[in-house]
Amino acid sequence: MAEIFVDTAGWGHLVDASQAFHARAADIYRSGRRDDRQFITSNYVITELVALLTSPLRIPRPQVIRLVDAVKASPSVDVVHVDRETDHQAWRLLGDRPDKVWSLVDCSSFIIMRQRGISDVLTTDHHFEQAGFVRLLKR
Repeated sequence: MAEIFVDTAGWGHLVDASQAFHARAADIYRSGRRDDRQFITSNYVITELVALLTSPLRIPRPQVIRLVDAVKASPSVDVVHVDRETDHQAWRLLGDRPDKVWSLVDCSSFIIMRQRGISDVLTTDHHFEQAGFVRLLKR
């Protein structure tokens, strides 16, 4: 069963119906669950997601809490906690690629995806394509 990584942008499009790729993200999520695919994300992504949902999306805090609690409780989602070594590798990757505007969260996601052999990512972020992964939300 192939895993799908979910980035901050992917979660944002999935939970906010006003986002351009909401319908596509919802279709991918529904079909993935139907096919027993596991969705992988990280605690770094969840941290970034709370910030995104709070501002600029302006979703009320109680709703943000419910959404994140639902993600964490879902049997279809595995929230990987970034450990010291993964953080170190992500920081090193960030420093090794001054030609890219990747964030530390992006770099940690790339490391996790490589560790787990994941190629597909639910995101609109083109940085994942730059790093060699398959972005599922694009025109």
